[in-house]
Amino acid sequence: MGKVIVDIYYTGNNYCAHAPILLGCVATGGNLEEMKRNIRDAIEFHVESSLIDNDPIPSVFKSEYELEFKLSTEALLNAYSDIFTKAALSRITGINERQLWHYASGLRKPRPIQRKRIEDGLHRLGAELLTLSL
Repeated sequence: MGKVIVDIYYTGNNYCAHAPILLGCVATGGNLEEMKRNIRDAIEFHVESSLIDNDPIPSVFKSEYELEFKLSTEALLNAYSDIFTKAALSRITGINERQLWHYASGLRKPRPIQRKRIEDGLHRLGAELLTLSL
C-alpha cells in the first residue's frame, strides 16, 4: 500500500494541510480531526476530478493508499495541548518549558535536533504505554 505524505501546520486560528505531490490540494480545519477529514475529502475530490479531466495523477493514487500526517512542531504542540502540559512535555523531552511555549506559539522554530527530541520523547512514552495493561 502506498503512502501519501500530508504536511500539517498551525496558523494560530486553525490547522492547514497540503499533500505536496498534489499541487493545489489543500484543506483547513478548526481542529486536527476536522482538518484530517477535510484533507481526505480534498484529495479524493482532486484525484476524481483529475481522472475525469484526463489530467495526470501520481501513480500512488492508482491503487490503495494511506495518508501519513507530518505535523509541524507548532501544530503538534497545539493539537495536543489539552493532553500534554508544557511541564509534562519538558519532563519527557528534556526541553525547557519556556522553549516549548516559544515553539507552540510560533515565536521560534525548533532546530532539527530539538524536533527529534520531541518526537523521540513522545515515542518513548507511547512505547511505555503500550506495555501497560489494566
